[in-house]
Amino acid sequence: MLSTLYIENLAIIEKAELAFDAGFNVLTGETGAGKSIIIDALGAVLGERTSRDLVRTGSAEALVSATFTELSSSVTEELREQGFEPDEDGSLLITRRIADDGKTSCRIGGRPATVAVLREIGRRLVNIHGQHENQTLLSVDRHRGYLDALGQLQPVWEAYAETYHRYCTIRRELKKLDMDEDAKERRMELLRFQINELEAADIKIGEEEALKKRRDIFRSSEKITAALRRAESAYNGDDDRDGVSVLLSAVTESLQTAAGLLEDLQPLAERVQTLTYELDACGDELRDAAENLTFDEAERDAVEDRLAYLRRILTKYGGTEEAALDMLAACREELDGIVTSDARIIELNAELAKAQDVMVAAANRLTESRRTAADRFAARVQEELTFLDMPRVTLAVSIEPTALTVNGADKVEFLISSNPGEPPRSIAKIASGGELSRIMLAIKSVMADVDDIDTLIFDEIDTGISGHAAQRVGLKLRATATSGVRSRQILCVTHLAQIASQGHHHLLISKEVVNERTFTRVSGLDEVGRERELARIVSGSVTEASLNAAREMLRLREN
Repeated sequence: MLSTLYIENLAIIEKAELAFDAGFNVLTGETGAGKSIIIDALGAVLGERTSRDLVRTGSAEALVSATFTELSSSVTEELREQGFEPDEDGSLLITRRIADDGKTSCRIGGRPATVAVLREIGRRLVNIHGQHENQTLLSVDRHRGYLDALGQLQPVWEAYAETYHRYCTIRRELKKLDMDEDAKERRMELLRFQINELEAADIKIGEEEALKKRRDIFRSSEKITAALRRAESAYNGDDDRDGVSVLLSAVTESLQTAAGLLEDLQPLAERVQTLTYELDACGDELRDAAENLTFDEAERDAVEDRLAYLRRILTKYGGTEEAALDMLAACREELDGIVTSDARIIELNAELAKAQDVMVAAANRLTESRRTAADRFAARVQEELTFLDMPRVTLAVSIEPTALTVNGADKVEFLISSNPGEPPRSIAKIASGGELSRIMLAIKSVMADVDDIDTLIFDEIDTGISGHAAQRVGLKLRATATSGVRSRQILCVTHLAQIASQGHHHLLISKEVVNERTFTRVSGLDEVGRERELARIVSGSVTEASLNAAREMLRLREN
């Protein structure tokens, strides 16, 4: 249940805090006072789309927060699935900020949340019936949804949808395989060519990188040869200077002489001797490297050719060795599939026929369930329409066969007959605005016991009605709030005294201008305040006659 709604800097509302109670809450006020802004604020805090135009002129941001109490089990379950928890007292605070640049931020129970999560939770908390929703009755595509919801046919539909998706999956696979012989032969020829080309390439993981390193060696051959020659000259020496080996031998000989005279030098002499042996071995390897160093031009050309060939193949088949090998495996698999496709097609056709039988049977069960629900739906809506001062309006539910879709094999349409003896016709063709309002209210009343949303909001459901019909609408809203399987909280924005008088609680939305700025005020009305507001609605001004009329309305409500 919606307990409080706080609004700050939204449109012409600088600050407003609204407290709501259980039962039937009515909101009235002069045109332009801000009643619709309150509905917009509720929509915003429940995750609906917003606009920076909602931010009050001169303000950096708008803020809307709502507190809900007595949460249903479905709301609590959805909260936990989304990673949130109610407060310790079982209440839930939702907040949304709208910046003047259009950016928004949301919090659920004090924790940040996305708009998508807020919308998912919001739709389980409140059902807003706006002025535009009557028009959904004109959309035949929406009628099936109303019927399925009333009949609680979700499990039956889900069972059918599973068979439908299974059938479509098989059909897609069959279509993929079922090509004509010429196309099949062309595809097989292409696959064989690709397989032969990839197999001939004999691709190995890492070969391209190894070839690039070998190519780099060939390209540096002159530098390598020159460096080895310098190293050999430095080791062996030349006509102008002694090499490292001669100098180190002299060092070794001198140290051995000194060590023979000074025993402490013996370890150093031995270490230098060891270095001499190691350097001699290095000299042998250096000599062998210099003598054996050759760069085969034929090998260099072969490396360049192989690299170019590999690059062409890899570019054609994915860009890397791994991708090319994956392509080879995929081609082999597809070719094998085509070769064996005839047998697979026979197998799939058998599966498709079986899946179709199962799907049709499930569709028939869904249709029968809808027909059963339609009879109950039409009868209950008819009762509500009679109560709403439309006893001569007859509602019928037409269920006509269609091609199988994910929603079944039924075209569901609500038809009405406005006068006895006339055949039912499409709502879109004959229903007036007032009739649409009451038909929608009748449907909402019938569906009230099959959904678990505790708060229903009606924004100007009185469009196109007046007099006795308006009184019946008010009575129905009051009854819906207090009767049935469980009580509901209903909020209703109205311009009609007949409806407003039926409320358990009454909020007045008023507007005033202070220092050339417009402000909206919200105040709860006591009994005297209600009399005056109803009198204003009745005659446009408060007179003794209109006050008497208001008192009579309230008296009749109490009876």
